[in-house]
Amino acid sequence: MLKVKFLSKLPVLACPLPAKDLELNTRNRNAAIKADHIQYGPLNLSDESYWGRLADHWKTDEETAKKSLCGNCVAFDISPRMDDCMPGSVSDEEGRLGYCWMHHFKCHSARTCYTWAAGGPIKDNKVSSEWASKNELNEQKRSKKEKDWISKKISYLAKENPETPNDQRVAIALNMANKKFE
Repeated sequence: MLKVKFLSKLPVLACPLPAKDLELNTRNRNAAIKADHIQYGPLNLSDESYWGRLADHWKTDEETAKKSLCGNCVAFDISPRMDDCMPGSVSDEEGRLGYCWMHHFKCHSARTCYTWAAGGPIKDNKVSSEWASKNELNEQKRSKKEKDWISKKISYLAKENPETPNDQRVAIALNMANKKFE
């Protein structure tokens, strides 16, 4: 007789907060657009001035810059696990939505940013879960009260210090939460 052992103790990671919270996602995305060190874009894919700035930043030509997209970035998560976190259809005629673990928002595969890194996308649930586990926004370990508090604190910090990069606001809010909810 074949015995089957269920692995019920394996963690099931929840969706990152910005994937489910439109306001937080929008704030994070807008911060990534405005931040000098990120410059997420372009809004319009035919915006040649954006691609020119990106090429200048990377000291390359526009054709090469246009090949370095969110869709092939190491932090771009399009795993089945992350697809389940998306609010609806993930594809359009220009590409698809995924989650950026680097800047904490839903991003589009046809766009890019100054912090692009080769090696992606993340297609496997195991790799996605590893990123989530490494990421301090790991929802599994936080109560709803903590998550709500963190989200409000990030919003407050964004209003009080709009020039502060979003990843720093997230880190500040998480550090404060870790002390508050010890």
